[in-house]
Amino acid sequence: MDHIRGIQHEAVSAWFEANVPGAVLPLTFELIAGGHSNLTFKATGADGQAYVLRRPPLRQVLATAHDMGREHKVIAALADTDVPVPRAFGLCEDEAVNERPFYVMEFVDGRVVRTQEQAAQLSPKLRRESSRSIADILARIHTVDVAQVGLGDLGRKEDYIARQLRRWLRQFEESKTRERPEIQEVHDHLVDRIPNQGPAGIVHGDYRLDNCILSEEGQVLAVLDWELCTLGDRNADVAQLLVYWAEPNDPDFALDSPPTAMPGFANRSELRDRYQQASGRELDNFEFYLAFAYWKVACILEGVYSRYVGGAMGDKAPPQGADSFAARVDALTEMATSAAEQVA
Repeated sequence: MDHIRGIQHEAVSAWFEANVPGAVLPLTFELIAGGHSNLTFKATGADGQAYVLRRPPLRQVLATAHDMGREHKVIAALADTDVPVPRAFGLCEDEAVNERPFYVMEFVDGRVVRTQEQAAQLSPKLRRESSRSIADILARIHTVDVAQVGLGDLGRKEDYIARQLRRWLRQFEESKTRERPEIQEVHDHLVDRIPNQGPAGIVHGDYRLDNCILSEEGQVLAVLDWELCTLGDRNADVAQLLVYWAEPNDPDFALDSPPTAMPGFANRSELRDRYQQASGRELDNFEFYLAFAYWKVACILEGVYSRYVGGAMGDKAPPQGADSFAARVDALTEMATSAAEQVA
């Protein structure tokens, strides 16, 4: 019987048998994405049926992070909308089963494009098509009627940016590995200039190409990684997508080997225009949201770096070494500072 860190094989298998219709034991497990936050495992039944199990890191650093119940609630609520998500099979909050809460969802067979090497396997036509689909699906997420799907209580709707600025500054302070006064300076500059928020909607919180599964035709089959999802200012989602959406000749400040730097993908301006067309919304005060997004990603990556240094990601090491995150935090902080200077 296979044993793997992060899975209590016997207890988890018993939970599957009791809670996942049609699950055939014995199960085998493999880690398919350590991620920089939650751990994602593929579980395969004796009949070949595959499932996905998501759980927090081996050692959880921040008490407010890695909320399995939130992820499960969101994908279950979106199942009957036109937002493509995996089918949710169940949530286990009994920590006696696997030391941490976890949930199980459908295994969606498709392509996840995380690197330029993987993007090179797509034709330029498919890269262009995936760009369109990414923008269109984000627009669908942002037009979901939250009350109708039962997500009206997912979070406070008002003052989203102010709450985000407080949250990420606090988490930066709790996880930082060195002093970065610019983080505080950008925070203070933005706090005084928050635009009026329009009607609240679903904010994914980490929407980007490598958090989507693509079909062979370049269409988004499923949107993943909903742990940061809440309600609030949808413009923040668009800005963060663009921070991760590298163009040719961009430095690798947000992602290692950013796939969208390959020829054929839409550029940031085209992606923004496509989103506005699909959503029917104009992106006002967008310079503010870009500054906020650079700043937020810098705070997130400082936390990632801290988890690697502290051993919370187990034996998994990033391809370019943990110190690559420190350099990227520096670059993102500079981008945030520069962008914030454009916000009057």
